[in-house]
Amino acid sequence: MPEIARRVSEHPRIAYLTAGAAGMFCGSCMRDNAMASALTRMGVDIQLIPTYTPIRTDEENVAIDRVFFGGLNVYLQDRFPIFRRMPRWFDWLLDRPWLIHWLASRGMETSARELGSLTISMLEGSAGPVAKEVRRLVGYLKDELKPEVVGLTNILIGGCIPTIKRELGCPVVVTLQGDDLFLLDLIEPFRSEAIDRIRRIGQEVDVFVTFSNYYADFMADLLKLDRSRFRIVPLGIQASDFGIGRTTADRPPTIGYFARICPAKGFDRVVNAWLAIRQMPGLERTHLIAAGWLGGGDQAYFDEQVQRIDDAGLTADFDYWGVVDRSQKREFFQQIDLLSVPTTYREPKGLFVLEALASGVPVVQPAHGAFPEMLASTGGGVLVSPDDPEELARVIGSLLKDRKRATELGREGREGVLRSHTIEKSANDYLQAVASCLPSAKSG
Repeated sequence: MPEIARRVSEHPRIAYLTAGAAGMFCGSCMRDNAMASALTRMGVDIQLIPTYTPIRTDEENVAIDRVFFGGLNVYLQDRFPIFRRMPRWFDWLLDRPWLIHWLASRGMETSARELGSLTISMLEGSAGPVAKEVRRLVGYLKDELKPEVVGLTNILIGGCIPTIKRELGCPVVVTLQGDDLFLLDLIEPFRSEAIDRIRRIGQEVDVFVTFSNYYADFMADLLKLDRSRFRIVPLGIQASDFGIGRTTADRPPTIGYFARICPAKGFDRVVNAWLAIRQMPGLERTHLIAAGWLGGGDQAYFDEQVQRIDDAGLTADFDYWGVVDRSQKREFFQQIDLLSVPTTYREPKGLFVLEALASGVPVVQPAHGAFPEMLASTGGGVLVSPDDPEELARVIGSLLKDRKRATELGREGREGVLRSHTIEKSANDYLQAVASCLPSAKSG
């Protein structure tokens, strides 16, 4: 048998639960979708199953056209007991992807501070208000998909894990990719109760996957889990979609910011750095381009930054592209000389870093979270102290002046992505993590 056929025949059937982000482009959604696509190309039978809301991605969406734990259904079942007894046709109506899309476009609430009760209900699983939804999901898995492995995109939807283990008897693999950001933003007493429930649920998980050693260490400590149960699967992207095609001769130096517009991602810090850089000799014409999701809750914050730019007389040199599709994203990276997203929190993913590097664009990032490991494996940027605005401006300014060094860093970064962070490598690493918890691996 040819090697490729032998590998395909050995792949387990995977049901992977992903989580929509209420119509927003979400790094977790896009990673899950890209990985499912890569695994499918490798011959793996994998079904990507949305929860809460349909996912939104800038690549071909390979998720099934169904939603489990639909955001509207679980909200109503959590708040009003009568909805826990509604007939299935009514639940089906509320779970229509088009309806959830419509509600999401009108600001469906995703803030942890407002969803403490619902979070606990989800973690209670079959013993709580959303028991009906757990039965529906597990019935679908058991009767239709019959997976050999069930994967979850985060532990926050893990209330169903005990029932999955009991009814299907298959391994469960949970990818942790920012769970702490939601958990720690919950208000008490929901935060403590959620963490306690997750610690208990975590004992039934066969393997945890993270993208960095930093996050594995952090989550093992937070959830009181044995670190040996974690597997590192470096983040990967479809690197072939990005390429070096930038022209710099006929345009001013340009800083890029590509992430959700919000304080946590550090958009104001980039603005601060840019205003300082404009005062540096030789960089008086430097431009700033930003792109990314802007939610209603952050509109006032964005308006404040725009007003600061206007007060400095720099409106003509700033451009906000909004939410961009795949082709616009490639164009964005062709228009900038470097990228900086100086997050205030310890970022567990940093998909935008890999996309910039794959485009030959160097990055300047704070030395925390997953960024040090990303840049150690790619070599495509410079780390700065997380809370030193002067250093951020100084380092960005020096790279804008030294275009030869910036170009070399960008080239090194692209080579590093092609070497260590392709979606194909990430998918293969994930398969190895899955294989480690299969009965054959344990018996062997």
